[in-house]
Amino acid sequence: MVNQGYYKAFIPNKINRVWEIDNMEVIHLLSRADRMLGQLDMYSNYVNIDLYLNMHIAKEATQSSRIEGTQTNMEEAFMKKEEIAIEKRDDWEELQNYIAAMNKAMVDIDTLPFSSRLIRQIHKILLQGVRGKYKMPGEFRSSQNWIGGATINDARFIPPPHTEVPDLMSDLEKFANNPQHNLPELLKIALIHYQFETIHPFLDGNGRIGRLLITLYLVNKGLLKRPILYLSDFFEQHRELYYDNLMLVRTKNDINQWFKFFLTGVIQTAEKGIKTFDNIMTMQKILSEKINTLGSRARDANKVIDDLYVNPIINVSRVEQLINKSNVSSYKLISDLNKIGVLQEITGGQRKRLYVFQEYVNLF
Repeated sequence: MVNQGYYKAFIPNKINRVWEIDNMEVIHLLSRADRMLGQLDMYSNYVNIDLYLNMHIAKEATQSSRIEGTQTNMEEAFMKKEEIAIEKRDDWEELQNYIAAMNKAMVDIDTLPFSSRLIRQIHKILLQGVRGKYKMPGEFRSSQNWIGGATINDARFIPPPHTEVPDLMSDLEKFANNPQHNLPELLKIALIHYQFETIHPFLDGNGRIGRLLITLYLVNKGLLKRPILYLSDFFEQHRELYYDNLMLVRTKNDINQWFKFFLTGVIQTAEKGIKTFDNIMTMQKILSEKINTLGSRARDANKVIDDLYVNPIINVSRVEQLINKSNVSSYKLISDLNKIGVLQEITGGQRKRLYVFQEYVNLF
């Protein structure tokens, strides 16, 4: 702790140093987490992961944003702005920024190292044109912030003074890219996430960026071929435990408890991901049998369904584009897909109808 007059800010120890793990429970969980992550990653070899990537990212954006208080659901993530109720558009825009930031990060990580520069670029996209647009998008903070409490006096946690941020973030960056450390990558990213949340380098968006960095790191270091594991759902379900375990490191230097919590999240999330892919494959098999009953329209139906895996919300105009047929033929196909349980109408009106591939969305 460092005294700042009427409050005390916390300055964490630097992490770019040698770490030794001697806790057998952590080692056991690490072994399980590695194994589950490997099983999840295997789906990249025999399933067209890119078909389902949008759903993974939309789920992560929805869950991560929900932790920060937004109310957008997964279906709305795939709608256009004009299709969203006016009172929910601010939340929707924040969600779209998260999706854009994630997609851009996954492209940039191929050419940029895991670095402060990359993190700031992601942050800039996250806050572009939304409620946090005046909170220094893409720049580390130049003032004190705090977590919890209406004022700094009753804050749950006060991160380091802004003058410490550049040095601490430089240390984090060196640790992430230091080949000298033999610490397993899952423990490295657990430490990086803890350190980032403790530094809290931005005035807004720290939680979302910190959670996004986990997946980015796993892909960057080759533990995952594609970004298909996100911990926001686990953190949301165990929100108080998440905050408590972070605080245990700060107050009692109990890094092992944080490791155990983080690795448990990886294990449970990977297990859910594996189950989701298994369920998708089962659903596809059943769906294939249903589509065969459509006879001559089966080919067009398959075109629409392939598109629905990428974006589960569709309208008649999109169907027309996909099958290159008239409005009447497109409506007839939508009707057929509705009868076999693929599409459900969600707007309830006669015009500008939207349809959702609900069974697929439910798997996530």
